[in-house]
Order: sequence, then structure tokens, then C-alpha cells
Amino acid sequence: MLKSMTGFGRTEQSIGDKTFLIDIRSLNGKQFELQLKMPAILKPFEFDIRNILSERLLRGTIDCQIFLKQNGGSKPVTINTELAKSYFKPLESLATELNLDTAYTLSALLKLPDVITPSTEVLTEAEWEGLKKVVGDAVIDLDRHRMDEGAVLERDLLARVDAIRVQQDKVIELEPLRKQKTREGLLKLLEEHVGAGNFDANRLEQELIYYIEKMDISEEQVRLKNHCDYFRSIILEDGEISKGKKLSFILQEIGREINTTGSKAYDSTIQKCVVLMKDELEKAKEQILNVL
Repeated sequence: MLKSMTGFGRTEQSIGDKTFLIDIRSLNGKQFELQLKMPAILKPFEFDIRNILSERLLRGTIDCQIFLKQNGGSKPVTINTELAKSYFKPLESLATELNLDTAYTLSALLKLPDVITPSTEVLTEAEWEGLKKVVGDAVIDLDRHRMDEGAVLERDLLARVDAIRVQQDKVIELEPLRKQKTREGLLKLLEEHVGAGNFDANRLEQELIYYIEKMDISEEQVRLKNHCDYFRSIILEDGEISKGKKLSFILQEIGREINTTGSKAYDSTIQKCVVLMKDELEKAKEQILNVL
């Protein structure tokens, strides 16, 4: 089964006097790229949170936001008295010089930068263990969306490969007729320009065999079928989680065989089949960008 890189997960849970809300959004990406936003209290745990997300999500462009709400009680703060004194002296001098009322000096002073700051607070071990579970639950919720999207991608990709195989069957059916048309066309050209009976039939047969062998596409069709079968088996197999890169490589090989078939075809009907196969292949390549 396939898993998409696109999804959304959200979890909210209270741990002690704190409530954590976690939003995770995932989009497609070649590697694991994480944008992590969280309150300052969680900065000591940033490395651990990043490791949890990278190990669980594997690949994609991830946007994770962690919000913290305090439940009840006021947050302790500290007043930087030395800084406040250094602010107060020039303010008092300015007010005196301008004959201003100093009654509101204190309220203005408390609004100046870094005079009042939240006191240093850290998570307890129990709170951190609880937060790890909340992060894990958000990842599980995201994974559900990824699985749902992956099921849609799986159906589409299998349909694309089946459509390529349908066109390939038509090519295989047309192949004997193409050889006969090539033979008849060469004979007609010789008769028109050289004249019937004015050429060596044995030498002609040798040249025809050499020419038709160069145009032969049977090996390409065998490899194309094998690649398509392998592509299907990778999609349907269980166990492996990340399949996007491997499937992308197989599509490249499928494209190589289709291109070679087109370059050696020299037949308008087969070329139409090749164009249809290329169309399905390009659509599959677009979809595979979203596969984990």
C-alpha cells in the first residue's frame, strides 16, 4: 500500500496546569524539511521533537506548530530593578526639565523593554513525557490522512500502468504487420527505381533481415512489461513504508523503453500508441511526487 506525503494532524491535551495544542501539516518534498514553531519553554526539547518527527514522518515538507496555554494561576514574572533604575533617572530628569507631572512615571517605566520579564520556567520530566505522547498522537492523526490520500494515489497509479500495458498489447499486436509493411515498402521502392527482376533476391533478403533486426522492438516490449509488473508489485507489497523514490526510478525505466519503442517504430499506428503511453507516464510521474 502507498502513503501520501500530504496530510494534516491536530491534537490537544492538558498535562498538569498546561494545555498543549499541536498542528502538523505535511506537503510533498524530496527530503525531510521541517518548519517548527513553539514557545520558548520548549526550546530545550527542540532537538528531541525534531527527531521524533523525522523518524515518524520520514519525508516531506513539514510545518509543525506547538501552542501552550496555562490553565489557571498567573504566570510568575520578575522585575529587573537595576534596569528600571537606569531607565528612571533620565526619565525623572527629563520630566523635571519639561515641568511634567511625574505621577505616571512608574507606569511608563514598567512598559519599557525588558523591565518586566517572565520568570524562567522549564517542563518537568512528567510534562515532557506527556508532551512526547501528544506529539505522537498528532503524528498518528497526520498518518491517517496520509493513508487516505495514499489509497487514492494507489488506485490512480495502478490505472496509469494498466493503461500503458493496454497500449503495449496493441503495439505487440501491430508488430508483425509492421514488419510485413516494411518488407513490402522496400520491394515496391526497388521495383519502381530498379525494375522488377533487376536486383539480387538473395542479397535483398539479407538486407531486409539486417534492416528489420535494427527496427526490432521485441526486447523493449519484454523489458517494458517487466518494469510495469515490478511497479505493480512494489505498490501492492506490504511492509515497506517509503516507496516513492523506488517507484520514481521504475517510471524512469518505463519511460526509457517507451522512448526507444517510439524511435524504432517507423509506423504511424504504433507511434499513436507510444504517444498515449507517454501521456499516461507523465501523469504517473506527477502523482508519484506525492508518494512517501
